[in-house]
Amino acid sequence: MTFALHGLAVSQGIAIGHAHLVSHATLEVSHYVVLPRHVPEEIARFDAALAVVRAELIALRQVAEAGAPSEVSAFVQLHSMILDDPLLCQVPRELIATRRCNAEWALVQQMDLLVEQFEKIEDAYLRERKADVVQVVERVVKALLGRPGKLPTKRRSDEQMIVVAHDLSPADTINFKQNLIGGFVTDLGGATSHTAIVARSLGIPAVVGLHHARQLIRDEDLIIIDGSRGVLIVDPDERVLEEYRLRKTQLELERSKLKRLTTARANTLDGHPISLQANIELPQDLTQVKAVEADGIGLFRTEFLFLNRNDLPSEEEQFESYRTVAAALKGKPVTIRTLDVGADKALQRAGQVERVEPNPALGLRAIRFCLAEPPMFLAQLRAILRASAFGKVRILVPMLAHAHEIDQTLQLIRVARDQLRAEKVKFDEEVEVGGMIEIPAAAMALGVFLRRLDFLSIGTNDLIQYTLAIDRTDEAVAHLYDPLHPAVLRLIADTIQAGARADIPVSVCGELAGDPAMTRLLLGMGLRQFSMHPAQILEVKQEVLRSDVSLLRAKVGRLLRHDEPDRVRELVGKLSDS
Repeated sequence: MTFALHGLAVSQGIAIGHAHLVSHATLEVSHYVVLPRHVPEEIARFDAALAVVRAELIALRQVAEAGAPSEVSAFVQLHSMILDDPLLCQVPRELIATRRCNAEWALVQQMDLLVEQFEKIEDAYLRERKADVVQVVERVVKALLGRPGKLPTKRRSDEQMIVVAHDLSPADTINFKQNLIGGFVTDLGGATSHTAIVARSLGIPAVVGLHHARQLIRDEDLIIIDGSRGVLIVDPDERVLEEYRLRKTQLELERSKLKRLTTARANTLDGHPISLQANIELPQDLTQVKAVEADGIGLFRTEFLFLNRNDLPSEEEQFESYRTVAAALKGKPVTIRTLDVGADKALQRAGQVERVEPNPALGLRAIRFCLAEPPMFLAQLRAILRASAFGKVRILVPMLAHAHEIDQTLQLIRVARDQLRAEKVKFDEEVEVGGMIEIPAAAMALGVFLRRLDFLSIGTNDLIQYTLAIDRTDEAVAHLYDPLHPAVLRLIADTIQAGARADIPVSVCGELAGDPAMTRLLLGMGLRQFSMHPAQILEVKQEVLRSDVSLLRAKVGRLLRHDEPDRVRELVGKLSDS
């Protein structure tokens, strides 16, 4: 019987194939009593399972470092840390000894306690991390039960395998490309979950948040994933199947054609040059940047050098990362954003008591955190300045709202420069300093920023979140996260236009910049510099090449005068004719 399920579209594309159901070991655990003389053997069995999973994660990390996106390696490292946490690797041993229970049951009991604690956390992103604990426990339970965690590699030569699961760990997704997986669907997850992020970076179609797909679909069911519309079709009839096969072929043909644009200059039809730059997390991302011949790095997210570790990276370690990127770009601009931790990116430091914030998204994060930690911030600024001797480096400061934050940052940059001069260390004396516009207060009081800074970069992800009071990681309100809300569009347009009047460059580096459906809207607002994930550059370039700014300017001006969301959305759709 044909039926369709609707969920969240988190990774575009179309996949057609047969379902492979991934079971959940934690749901199949039984409880039995272990004889006293067998307790040491049961503990040894538990330790052996930990060793098996530890080896699996080490192997996965090596695969990730060899070619998978940087996010994957970070997620695998996070799972390794969870596995080695005493609450998971030591407490179950004590339960086995004191209660004389089997290892599987002891582990799952401890997992339930940990999940219960995560449920009490107010921050949505941190609360979502309970899924990582469950995924690690499932790996260990599978090892205890002697069930392989790997996906089958054999399949019909003309079909793709579609993974169907209640949930999937990021580590599991590394095997997708190796096993020629066509896509995946899960009951749980949101647009910002680990697996959604990895799916996008791997280019695998995915739909999540389907709730009951795992129960309704059987092994080998023929299914279609529409990763653009968030639709899953089970047992499609021949007419629907033929339609999606045609659409899939057309999409693949379009992607192939896009590669021809790699060396083309991004100029609009009426001759406006547009700069298309890349967002990166780690130096390893340079391969993707070079493959699409990006015009530079518009956002180097340095926090990924600090996350998933118990110590801070030294100045030397940071310098080597920044220098590698600056030198590799050979004169193209490299915009390095200073540390942006807090909210959904928690910094871990050994021996330090974790500070509990009632609302982390509005707390001590980004530049607020850096100014509260001058030695750490100064080390990063010194590392960035030192790297400027090897390329065209710019400094970008996140989450600015107050003039005194800019002044304090500029003062620390002066201190770093003075120190390097005293040490006779070379750096670019003309390094530009810019600020992120991602708080409505900043967008509405731009004069302070325009007078003090060399350039601005609009972070649309947070600007939308703070303008609409929407936690974009919370599935319950994620549908209210609207990039086309009239208030959001006016803040973006006003910032771009104010920068143009003051002759201060303005870029957009949030998700909006990488959405081809938004390219003409941003061009009509006056945007001339975009920064996005490297995989999105060619598609956005295609839209640039088809656009006429002289026509778009007037249409977007009229669009911005409307305050009815449906009318705004309708007019944005009509921009494709310009």
